[in-house]
Amino acid sequence: MKIFLNLSKKEQRKRFLERIDDPEKNWKFGSSDIHERKYWKHYMKAYEDCLSATSTRHAHWYVVPADDKENARLIVSQIVLDALNDLKMKYPETTAKRRKELNAIRKQL
Repeated sequence: MKIFLNLSKKEQRKRFLERIDDPEKNWKFGSSDIHERKYWKHYMKAYEDCLSATSTRHAHWYVVPADDKENARLIVSQIVLDALNDLKMKYPETTAKRRKELNAIRKQL
């Protein structure tokens, strides 16, 4: 399972401004962020190429819109939950032989 959180350029700008304006978020921002932002179209193309090249039937990408953090987290949670449910996991069943062994041990305690 592979998840790509897709943030819009507009939302990235909003978050950058919050990081500049809020002293508690200043640590999250670096001047290199502005430099790299100039290459937005190049990054989008690279992400598209990467996702296309690495997505398989057994391990495809989930592209999640991430502008709304709360909604993105709900979507990711549902993807993970669905994947876990698809595993159809269950506790191993005890055989009659093992049950007999356990009962013998129980009597010793």
